[in-house]
Amino acid sequence: MTTTSNSDFDAREALRLLGPDPENWVPDRPGIDHNVTIIGGSGSTFVFALRRAGIGRVTEIDAADDEAHAGVWLTRARMRTLRTPKHLPGPELGIPELSFQAWYEARHGAAAYAEIDRIERVTWAEYLSWYRHFLGIQVRYQTKLVRIEPVAGFFRLHLEVNGVPLLETTRKIIFANGVAGTGGSYIPPILADLPRTLYAHTADAIDFEALRGKTVAVLGAAASAFDAAAVALESGAKAVHLFVRRSAIASLSVLRVRDYPGAYDNYPQLPDAARWFQAWHFRQAGTAPPPNSIKRAIAFPNFHIHLSAPWKSARKLGDRIAIEVNDDVFEFDFAIAGTGYFVDPTKRPELADLQEHIALWRDRYEPPEGLRDDGLGAHPYLGSAHEYQEKVPGTAPYLKDIHVFNPAGLVSFGLPVGDIHSIRRDVPAIVSRISHDLFFEDWAHHEARITGDIAPDFENSLYAAAVWKQPIEAATR
Repeated sequence: MTTTSNSDFDAREALRLLGPDPENWVPDRPGIDHNVTIIGGSGSTFVFALRRAGIGRVTEIDAADDEAHAGVWLTRARMRTLRTPKHLPGPELGIPELSFQAWYEARHGAAAYAEIDRIERVTWAEYLSWYRHFLGIQVRYQTKLVRIEPVAGFFRLHLEVNGVPLLETTRKIIFANGVAGTGGSYIPPILADLPRTLYAHTADAIDFEALRGKTVAVLGAAASAFDAAAVALESGAKAVHLFVRRSAIASLSVLRVRDYPGAYDNYPQLPDAARWFQAWHFRQAGTAPPPNSIKRAIAFPNFHIHLSAPWKSARKLGDRIAIEVNDDVFEFDFAIAGTGYFVDPTKRPELADLQEHIALWRDRYEPPEGLRDDGLGAHPYLGSAHEYQEKVPGTAPYLKDIHVFNPAGLVSFGLPVGDIHSIRRDVPAIVSRISHDLFFEDWAHHEARITGDIAPDFENSLYAAAVWKQPIEAATR
């Protein structure tokens, strides 16, 4: 048995035994820079999957300054551990030696992995960094997508690279850009008139040290709200009050009960009425925070939960905020909105040239009166490979070349798309469709390639001496 102190030995052996990446089979097209452009740092799994599918000229861009500032894990995510079980299949794409478990055990041992309940957030970020560097995946940071311009057969991408305009072309686009990728942070209208110096959204970079000795209000009761409250308390806040509009904190994990292979593998084939009802049911139940997020906050005696406490008003009062709740008025130094995100492609500036053509759920399905939800209706109505679809058939055929791998796929696919849960199902589906489209769009080239004249592998002389010849004497009898 071979032994080595190199913690990457097994991963390298797995790639060696897997064999070299196939050569790029997609023919070049004049004026086209990329076959596939991936928007967002969470798209590295696609880079690897496309490479293994023999699809070259793939690029991944991210507006963040560098790897440390990309994504959520080292920026706005404030939980101590991931909210998903440690055993879920992830970006390893069926290669066990590339999994988090293999990576962790190679560094800390199998016993250490067995002891952890959930993966620590910072450790997960370290694993993802290793994954990118080990596989040689290059992310182009400081590269912001400003606008997508559809052209016959491709897209012009208007980019800003470190603030400098740049124009590139691509045939396919994958949005792997996180929770705000097809919308943005939801800021309740009640906060709209306050100066931004007095409040922040959990998606913002919050200076928690500046909240030391301050009283803080948190609006919302999902995981991000509790995590923000806990960090404020850990940073020395004088008091934190968390306000919940419901009479109890949501505790039913609706998404978890549908998280098994039968449900998530077949969910996209459900009729629209069933998918809509499941999305509506999820919204009605609310997003349940994990118990460890609640325990982290309630460990502080200066943390207070207000139930059945929707805000009636919020106004500036000197350097503070006065908030009216039911029959009471509270004053705070700062407020944090843990109010989640909205989905609406029409609000994304990079989609300005094509957003009017994107089919939304409200364009394809009319729910019963009691199941109406404007927020869900603004989600894009995605095809089986997560592609945008036309609102009016024939008006924007290029939309099929844009694939969405972010939470905008919730109504269509039943789970938070872009999370770890969705990788095993959705990455292969998208890559398979891209492969299909690129192949058949260049069928004339491939037909010539697979049926044209090629040089023989050997001459007849190779086997001539072994060809059976009837003996002469036998032939004359």
